[in-house]
Parts: sequence; C-alpha cells; structure tokens
Amino acid sequence: MRLVTYKAKGDQVERLGVLTEDGVVNLQEAARHDGVSPEPFGGMLPFLWAGEASVERARKLAVRGPGGGVVALSQVKLLPPVPRPGKIVAVGLNYRDHAMESGATQPPKYPILFAKFPNSITGPEDPIVMPVGDTQIDYEAELAVVIGTKGKTIPAAKALEHVAGYMPLNDVSARTWQFSDKQWVRGKSPDTFCPIGPYLTTRDDVPDPQTLAIRARVNGTVLQDSNTSKMIFGVRELVEFISASITLEPGDVIATGTPDGVGVFRKPQIFLKPGDTVEIEIEKLGTLRNPVIAA
Repeated sequence: MRLVTYKAKGDQVERLGVLTEDGVVNLQEAARHDGVSPEPFGGMLPFLWAGEASVERARKLAVRGPGGGVVALSQVKLLPPVPRPGKIVAVGLNYRDHAMESGATQPPKYPILFAKFPNSITGPEDPIVMPVGDTQIDYEAELAVVIGTKGKTIPAAKALEHVAGYMPLNDVSARTWQFSDKQWVRGKSPDTFCPIGPYLTTRDDVPDPQTLAIRARVNGTVLQDSNTSKMIFGVRELVEFISASITLEPGDVIATGTPDGVGVFRKPQIFLKPGDTVEIEIEKLGTLRNPVIAA
C-alpha cells in the first residue's frame, strides 16, 4: 500500500490518502462513506499512532473505483509523506564502498549516528534551496525507514515489526559546513535538505528491505547505482542499535546511509547548482524528484 500526504487543488488542508491505479483515495472521506470513524485518518502521524488496526482498515478503504471518492493524481499536490517527524536519525558511512571512498581504511565497527532536524523535511517536486554561505551542496540517495510502533531496546529479530514502511530520501549535505564544523548537524539540517517521498510504501509490500536497487541521478545522469544489500548495518541492526538508547516512536525516520558516488569524493567533484534536478530512485518505492534553486 502506498500512503501519501497531499493537498487537493484549491484546498489548503493536508490530507492522508492511498495512492492507487485510479488516483488518490481520501481516507477520511472513505471512512465516513463506510460508516467508520474518520479520526485515525486525519494525518500520517495520528494514523501511525493508531496502530496496525488502522493500517488494515486503510487497506480495505482503499478499494475504490473511479468516481468512488478517488481524486485524480493530476488534481493533487503530493507533500512529504511524514510532514513533521518527531526525529530524523541518520546513519553515516553505512555502505562499505562509500566508507572507502571517504578515506576510511576499514568500515565502522558500530553505526555512526547523527541528526537531521525536522525543518529539513520537504516533499516530492519541491525545490532544494541552496543556502547562503555554502556552495558545496551534495546529493545522497538513501533508504528511509519510518517507524510504526513505539519501542525501546528492540531486538533485531523483532525490528521489522516496528516498521511502518519505507521511502526514498535525499540526505542533502552542505559539505563546507559539514567538514569545517567537525560534526555534521549544521551541514545536514538546512531547510529543504531532507526531501522524502513520493509516498510511503508499507512494509508488507517490501518483504526484504536489504534487496532494493538504489540510484541517484542529477540531470538524468546516474551518479549513484547500488543495492541496499551492500549496507554494513541493515535495517534490523539499525533499529536495534538506535533503540538501545533512544525510544523510537511512530513517524520517526531513520535515514540508513548512502552508497558510493557522492559528489564530494568524485574527481572532479560534482556539486549541485541552481537549475539542476535530482532524482532518488529505489526499487519498489518510486522516484523522488526535486529541482535545485538559489536562496
């Protein structure tokens, strides 16, 4: 199931829907039509907090034909699937080839964690805005994991039970700030530096998150081309490691790291510039597309 947050044309209200072949099903309206409570479908976060029963209900409500409360995709604007995550926990150097291209002599023994702040979230087709003060702006294709069930000290064997689903994420990075600060938060958290989407694919449609092709394209040229099987620490291990110290809650996003091919380590280097278009494509999860504009 493909969950979306959207606004219909001429409507300023954010809504939760399911993307189908016929269009977008408005879950609140579908619930009212079927005589069930629309309350859990008021937005992505309340929906995820409502638990697995709401996911099952949404799957049933999504079975609608054209004209049965379905809005054509051309008549909506897709927003970030999780517009306001409580936490964005990102992982550095989590692909062996990327660790090696960065100059590491051996892969990390433990996951390297850092934060991106929620102000960095932006949606599909929305612009990545280059900040004033750093022109070395880089792309990073990543698999995003969205938490669906609250948990602490989650064992790896049960980790996927706490996952709501997956989506493409671009861990946009201001490299001058990232490397000059000696820590990564400022360079990773400018406004618009965490595009996500175009939709959240529920975990039942992704039996194994460690088998997905992942690519980044800039202006149509493939610059990253890898597979999530090449992660050093997989989704299960990351959920276990993070939740050992941090309670994970519905709507939290884990950015699982990027493969090799980022711009800063290319020779010559490739940095984003106004007028560029960046695409992050992950098998089964769709393509996230964003233009780049000046501040």
